[in-house]
Amino acid sequence: MALTPDDVVTKQFQHVRFKEGFDPDEVDDFLDEIVVEWRKTIAENEELKAKLAAFESGESAPATVAAPVAEAPAAVSEPAAAPAADAGSPSAASAGIIELAQRLHDEHVAEGRAKRDQLISEAQAQATSIVSEAEARGRDEMARLEKERATLEGRISELRQFERDYRTQLRSYIEGHLRDLDASSTATGSAPVPAVGL
Repeated sequence: MALTPDDVVTKQFQHVRFKEGFDPDEVDDFLDEIVVEWRKTIAENEELKAKLAAFESGESAPATVAAPVAEAPAAVSEPAAAPAADAGSPSAASAGIIELAQRLHDEHVAEGRAKRDQLISEAQAQATSIVSEAEARGRDEMARLEKERATLEGRISELRQFERDYRTQLRSYIEGHLRDLDASSTATGSAPVPAVGL
């Protein structure tokens, strides 16, 4: 069955969901252009066939006129037949459609590869950014912890010094009271003890 312009006009394509596809309006516009050109080609082919038939029917004219006319159709019919066969044949139209489909396929594959490369480069840039941000945060946290550690170590040193000073003062205080107690007991020990009840 030969493909006609009406077949192209009435052809329905399924819409694909959740995937990238062709814009239906662009496809329809392009198919309309193909149909117009195809109809022009078919009309031109019919016109050339009619002219060829007219030239061939002119061969039955008288011999005096037929000789020059017979040479002309032979010269015209060969070149006219070749374009008519090429332009109107279904195989030529199929080849054109296949070539168009291949070109569109190649464009979409190239577009997909470009998009893939773009996504990969964006992902790598984002990953590098995330890693550098995490490293910076880690360095900041380590610096904060080191500073806090130095502060705590200083506070511990202060507390140890306070403990030493406190122990020294407590010891001095206790020893002072012990000396006072010894001195007071010595002073009372040399005095005569009064005899009670004697």
